[in-house]
Amino acid sequence: MHASRAPRILFCTDTYPPQVNGVSVVTALSVAGLAQRGWDCAVIAPRYPAAVRDAFAGHDAYQATIAGAALASTALPFYPDIRLAAPDTGTVASCFRRFQPDLVHCETEFVIGWLGQRAALRRGIPVTSSYHTDFARYTDAYSLGWLKPHVREWIARFHRRSALTVTPSEPARQDLLAMRVPQALVWGRGVDIDTFHPGHRSTALRVAYGRPDTFIFLHVGRLAAEKGTDRILRAYEIVRGQLPEGAVHLVIAGAGPCEPDLRARMTEGVTYLGNLDRQTILPRLYASADAFVFASLTETLGLVILEAMASGLPVIAAPAGGVADHLRHEVNGLAYAPADVGHMAKAMVRLALDRAAAVRLGRGARVTAAQLSWSAELDRLDVLYRGILPEQADRAPGVTVAVA
Repeated sequence: MHASRAPRILFCTDTYPPQVNGVSVVTALSVAGLAQRGWDCAVIAPRYPAAVRDAFAGHDAYQATIAGAALASTALPFYPDIRLAAPDTGTVASCFRRFQPDLVHCETEFVIGWLGQRAALRRGIPVTSSYHTDFARYTDAYSLGWLKPHVREWIARFHRRSALTVTPSEPARQDLLAMRVPQALVWGRGVDIDTFHPGHRSTALRVAYGRPDTFIFLHVGRLAAEKGTDRILRAYEIVRGQLPEGAVHLVIAGAGPCEPDLRARMTEGVTYLGNLDRQTILPRLYASADAFVFASLTETLGLVILEAMASGLPVIAAPAGGVADHLRHEVNGLAYAPADVGHMAKAMVRLALDRAAAVRLGRGARVTAAQLSWSAELDRLDVLYRGILPEQADRAPGVTVAVA
C-alpha cells in the first residue's frame, strides 16, 4: 500500500441492500461509517433483479448500487428473498485487480464471502470476517438437524482463516471460541438512537390499529421458520381469549417464506405490513406501539431488539443467544422461558393490563439503547482495522468508491 493514499477495504457479502435483514443493514452501516473515517470502500455483493431494486427504491438511506462488483444471482427456491450468487471467480479477480484492497472483510460464509476470502489469501491480503448468524442452529428449524455438525465445521474453518472475526454478542463469541476460533471479538452492538426514538410516536398511526386505548404489540423481523413468529401468533391467540374485544392488536412488519402460512391462520386483530422504509415508516411504527414481542432463539444480536428499545418499547423475549446481552427482566422488558408460548402470553397479558409497568420498562429500554451508539462502534472498527494493516504514514482522507 502506498503511504500517500487512503487504506482500501473490500467487503465481500452475500446480502446487501436492497435486501432487508440485519446483516445487510450492518454491512451498509460499516461501509458508510468507514468511508466517513478515511477509508476507500468497495463491495462485492449479489446482483438483485430490477423488480427487487424498484420495490425498495428510495426506501433505505443505506441502499446503494454496488461499487466494486455485482455477481449474477438466483433466488433460493424455498426462500426467494435470498439470492444465491454465481461462483464468478473472474469477476472477483477483476475487482481485486481494479480496486487493489489493503484489507478484505468477508461479511458472510457463503459464496461471495468464500470467494473473497480465497482471493485475498492467495494474494497475501489480510482477511477479517463477521459471524452474524448461527446457521448450525437453523438446521433444526428446517428439519435438517443431521447437517448441523457439517455446517458448524464449515463455519469454524472459514473463520479460523481470518486475522480477526467480529461478532455482535458475548454468547456468539463463546460459540466461536468453542469452535476453536480464538481471534473472535465482540463488535457491532449498535443502534441509531436518533432514528429510533420515542419522539416519533404517532397518534394517527395508533388509531389505525384500534381504539385510542388499544394496547399495540409489535413484531419486526424476517418471517422465516427459525424466527418463531408462529409462536407469537399462538401466544397472541391466548391473550385475545383472556382480554376484552379490541383491548389488544398485533402488528407484524417484515416478509419471508413463512408469510403465506402465517396469514392463512386468519388470526383476528393482526395486521401484516411487509418490509418498511427503515428511515421513516419503521421508526414511527416502533415508537407508536406499546410493547415489542420477539420469539427467535438463534440470534447473535437481534438488531430489532435494540431498535425497539431505542424507540422506548419494553421487550418481551426469551434471553437466548445475543438477546441475553441486553434483555433485563423487569428493567427493560419481560423475559420468558425459551419457546414457552404460555409464558410469552402471560407476559403480554401483564403489560396489556399494567400500562404503568409498560411505561416504566419502556423507559428502561431507552436507557439501555442510549448506551449503544453506532458512532462509537464504528470508531472501534476503524481502530481495529487500521491495527491489522502495516504501519502507514500520511494517509489521505478516503471516500467510498464511486458507484459503477
